[in-house]
Formats: sequence, C-alpha cells, structure tokens
Amino acid sequence: MIAVPTTYSDDLELLRSSAVAAGIIASGFFRREVKTWNKENASPVTEADILVDRYLASSLLAARPDYGWLSEETADNPSRLDCERVFVVDPIDGTRGFLRGEDSWSVSIAVVENGVPVAGVVYAPIRDELYDAVKGEGARLNGKALVRHRRAGAPPLIPAPGAVHQEMQAAGLHYTRGPAYPSLAYRLVQVATGKLDAAVARRGSQDWDIAAAALILDEAGIAFSDVCSGFPRFNRRDVRHGALAALSDMSLKPLVHAALIKVYGCPADDEIAADQASPDERI
Repeated sequence: MIAVPTTYSDDLELLRSSAVAAGIIASGFFRREVKTWNKENASPVTEADILVDRYLASSLLAARPDYGWLSEETADNPSRLDCERVFVVDPIDGTRGFLRGEDSWSVSIAVVENGVPVAGVVYAPIRDELYDAVKGEGARLNGKALVRHRRAGAPPLIPAPGAVHQEMQAAGLHYTRGPAYPSLAYRLVQVATGKLDAAVARRGSQDWDIAAAALILDEAGIAFSDVCSGFPRFNRRDVRHGALAALSDMSLKPLVHAALIKVYGCPADDEIAADQASPDERI
C-alpha cells in the first residue's frame, strides 16, 4: 500500500494541538520560582524551556518520525539537512520576558519543507492568542481569518533597537517607537494584526525565532525579508539570519532597510551565496 502524503493542513492541526499543550505546560511555571541558567551565548534558559522542548520533541516526532528536528533547546543534528520536512521549534520564545512575568511570550512551531515554511503556529497562552497559517491558505487568529486593523491617522508604530531608532530618526522617518515585545515571533505577527506598523530584528536571529512568524506574515500579506537577501530560507546548515524587517507599508522600506543595513551591515557576497545554497550545494 502506498502511503498517502501528509498534507500541510494535517501538519498544522498537529502543530496547533501540540502548541496548546506546550503552552499549558509552560504556564505552570509562569510567575513562579523557576530554575534558570545562562547558555554559552549568555541568553537565559529555564527548566520550563527544557521540559516544553522535550514534550514537543516527543509528541511531534512520534506523529511524524520521518521529519527532521531543529530546536533552540536541542543540540543540532545535521541529519535534518537530509529531511524533506523539518520541525522548527522555539519552546518558549521570549524567555527573558517569561522570567520577568511579562505575558507576551510564545510557543513558536513551524514545519519547513525544502527551505520554506508550510505550516506554522505562534501561540501566546497567557494572552489566549493562537496565530497560525498554512502555505497558500491564509493566516488565522484563534481560528478566524487574521485581519489587519489599521491605525488611521496615527504615525507608524515601530519598535526598534536604540541604534536603529537613532538612524531612522536621523533619516527623517516620522514614527512612534513602539513596544518591544520580548518574543520576536509575537512581535513580528503584531504587524499582521495592526498593533504595530513595522517590526525589525538585529542580525543573528535564528530559524526557530522566525520560521512560524515568517509564514504567518506572508499569508497575511505582510512584507517580511532579510534586508540583504530577501525572504528568509530555512533549514540551512547555518540557521542564522541577517537583519530582518516586517513592514505593513512598503513606503517605509527604504528608510527602515537602510537603517538596518547601516547598523548591522550585510554578509560578504560569498557568504550570501553560501547561505542561499541548498544543503547539497554546500562545501
């Protein structure tokens, strides 16, 4: 008997149920005493991150044993590069905010197929907001079509790191500096809701930070790109990305992209070529 390929919608339903369960687990540690330590890059990790990561690995890979696995809290296994589909997971995106008791942290999970996200979920359990998307079928918030609500008459609301903020101001961009939600995935999807007009990220974000949000933004009709190389590609050997921008209004692009490039720069041309090559093309 020939196996019927799993549809993207099937994968999304798996992601949704797993994200909700993961949110319940993480919420049990929220605003309580929790064991925490710093990773080699000085970013914090908690026992909640690890427990949620283990739960998601168990539940997702049991359902899809032929999929690869890439998670912030799991040692990388290069075998993922040989998989057609890969789970890309951040068990708690915004751990610093989680530790401070802020409620906008999220569980971010995507399925990436041949470098492109095809199903994705960003779930903020404390806010009871579940964003999801399937490639080609639009984006949703809590099961309903995700619709951007415009902020008529107000200057653009854009959170940005200090150096980028200074560059955009110096270039004459008239805007209000918005709230910098600690979860990058959550911050990005707020451009699709209309709570933000743009969101940016410094160079160095990794696949698990942005894969699910990238699909949700794309399906919601929001421009999202690496300012040096275009729409991000995923499940490469190097999972880091350049500076990123999500924009609701393309008139913002010249000044926002220029500020990000001035502050963070772009990889050399040969680095870009290597980063855009497929795993089989890498040296």
